[in-house]
Amino acid sequence: MSTRTPSTSLTDATVELRAGLPGQIGEDALSTFDRDAEAMGAGDWFAGALGIGASAPAFVLPDARGGHVALADLLGNGPVVLVFYRGAWCPYCNLQLAAFQGALEEIRATGAELVAVSPQTPDQSLTLAEQRALAFPVLSDAGNRVAGEYGLVFASSEPSTATLNRLGVELSAFNGDDSNTLPAPSTFVIGQDRRIRFASVSGDYRWRVGPEEILDVLRG
Repeated sequence: MSTRTPSTSLTDATVELRAGLPGQIGEDALSTFDRDAEAMGAGDWFAGALGIGASAPAFVLPDARGGHVALADLLGNGPVVLVFYRGAWCPYCNLQLAAFQGALEEIRATGAELVAVSPQTPDQSLTLAEQRALAFPVLSDAGNRVAGEYGLVFASSEPSTATLNRLGVELSAFNGDDSNTLPAPSTFVIGQDRRIRFASVSGDYRWRVGPEEILDVLRG
């Protein structure tokens, strides 16, 4: 198990979360996931991901409640905080989304909007939004098309996919396809000119930025 703990506003909560995972999924499963996370974090898997100053690709995606959300419409009102997450089955994603929900009022007070994107089907996204009481748009990016434009897509390894299946998580059921592809968990702040003002791409998906880092950008 890695002891690397990058310092962000989510670090302490993540360390606490990880302390309980061996009892929930078992040491062997956790070790399998950790090996993949460490390898992706140490490599250059996402060297092509969009960074600060890049133009954010536009998108129109279905939301969890049957509508559609366009980045252009959101940017008409102010900056956009765009969070890519792996899925409702990921405890690290749930931790991060809950933290952003807790800071949603502060984020909106800056004039910004928050939106989260995953490859999950709209039905799966709706379940997540309702279970977690998420009050911001949760969008479905079928086939990771938009995530691909941001340079974030990777294929889940065979050991991790098999371990997820043993734990009752079938990516094909969550995502509606059998590609076993996922986005690297990432957080962007996009200005009204569509330029990216902040970019954090978590190759090691366990360690992520939280709302405090984003609020610093929005208030800066």
